[in-house]
Amino acid sequence: MFAQAITHKVADIYGQEQAPQITEAILALIDKWQGKAPAYPAWVDQTTSYLITYGDSISENGKPTLATLKTFADKYLKGAISNIHILPMFPYTSDDGFSVVDYRKVDPNLGDWDELNALAEHFNLMYDCVINHISKSSDWFQGYLAGDERYQDYFVESDPSLDYSSVTRPRALPLLTPFTKANGETAHVWTTFSDDQIDINFANPQILLESIDILLMYAANGGRSIRLDAIGFIWKVLGTSCIHLPQAHDIIKLWRLVLDIAASGTLLITETNVPHPENVAYFGNGDEAHMVYQFPLPPLTLHAFLAEDSSVLTQWAEGLTREAMENLSAGRQTTYFNFLASHDGIGVRPTEGILTDADRQFMCSEVERKGGRVNYKHNGDGTQSPYELNINYLSAITEPSDTDGDKARKFLAAQSLLLSFIGVPAIYYHSFLGSENDIAGMETSGINRRINREKFSLDELENELNSHGSLRQQVYGEMIKLLNLRQQHSAFSPLSKQTVLNLGKGVFGLIRGEGETRITYILNLTSQPQQVALAQGGTDLISGETFAPQSTLAPYQFIWLAPNSNQQHEQ
Repeated sequence: MFAQAITHKVADIYGQEQAPQITEAILALIDKWQGKAPAYPAWVDQTTSYLITYGDSISENGKPTLATLKTFADKYLKGAISNIHILPMFPYTSDDGFSVVDYRKVDPNLGDWDELNALAEHFNLMYDCVINHISKSSDWFQGYLAGDERYQDYFVESDPSLDYSSVTRPRALPLLTPFTKANGETAHVWTTFSDDQIDINFANPQILLESIDILLMYAANGGRSIRLDAIGFIWKVLGTSCIHLPQAHDIIKLWRLVLDIAASGTLLITETNVPHPENVAYFGNGDEAHMVYQFPLPPLTLHAFLAEDSSVLTQWAEGLTREAMENLSAGRQTTYFNFLASHDGIGVRPTEGILTDADRQFMCSEVERKGGRVNYKHNGDGTQSPYELNINYLSAITEPSDTDGDKARKFLAAQSLLLSFIGVPAIYYHSFLGSENDIAGMETSGINRRINREKFSLDELENELNSHGSLRQQVYGEMIKLLNLRQQHSAFSPLSKQTVLNLGKGVFGLIRGEGETRITYILNLTSQPQQVALAQGGTDLISGETFAPQSTLAPYQFIWLAPNSNQQHEQ
């Protein structure tokens, strides 16, 4: 029965004539990997959370960094974090891992698959599948340049004289890069992201088969979740935007079907840094991505804190909540992969149609004032617009002159929103560890994104975490407390109802869940006390304090309010 479903999906992409042969090859790959993945739970709940990190973010002399990550995670994360997302851990040549040389090998500086399987002892793992492009130093591309027949259709050649103005460009770099082949010919190949990131040609069915084999290998080696990097760009048709084309969606649906058969419980997460309607299209009809990156959340949260005004955030959350409730009522196991900080910057494009140009310029000015940078993209008409804000999220939320206590309080207020919002929370390691801008790292490398990619030695990191009153100790300690508390309440499940409260521009509020298990989340995102009027009071799970329906929240205070026992019975 599933063979027929696979054939149907393949025919949608490559046509009826090629479908039987491609399906046969896919079934052979399923047979190769069937039963080799661990037994994963069917879905996620309030105990699900992710830490996002590089495989070499923490190091010790003489040890593979993945082994050091296990040492750190077992000591500092176990019980609070359920999943660890390891950013590309493969041999690479540039872009801090995203120019992959070999998808099937682990960077020897990090360790090997043995270290990853050891890390998976106490944590589910999330791997990156950077399948839109590959390093120019890879065997695939070098074979292509050498004239090896196998690789001649692995890449996208094109005539530079044609019109590419309609193609969506994420970076202000040339779309085509010339390369000289062994026979002396010059080939202009697609390089959407950089001249060291050669776009792969999914119009060649052999690439589809390579991708399926790679995905199933990741699932078999502890990859409970697989992040599909820049996945909207994988299909090219000249004269179109070359992003989000129907074939891209169909390929993800096919991957989902294959994984459901061969490695049930494996989760696909799509990474598409684009306006919200385009982003959530990757849910399909519940048959595509299990989760999509919630790209509007970081810039809208930042805007709310900088402007001390929750109005836009609240309005957006109301629309998102309606969308989420429709998915839940339809029985779809889909949800949002929520984050505030990541290895990349804070995307600006997801705010299109939500924030005004003036709002975006305000954020750009504030980020630059606080030591950050702004990256721009080409619009195809000779103009540029902001694409990404490069800054550490704690540094963006706080003021340089703030005390460590003030910084921790403001930053944790932002993190509380991440932990309360419908979906699954993903916390970047620098957010978990209370880091600030790494200006030296950015300036030395000349790479703006390095402002938020500082690496640590384990000894130095532990000394700071154990230093009483330090910024790291304050942020880490409270994050652990909040994560442990969150796990105890089903109201925070992605399958739990969410209601947005409109409590005035200085406050953001949600109700998660229903009846006696509901939790009311209230956040003062301003520097001034805020009065709040609720239908009912209750007990704050964080502090244990009782709050009346009419209460005042201190600057940057947040509460998780559970109904008192007499209110529970009234429900």
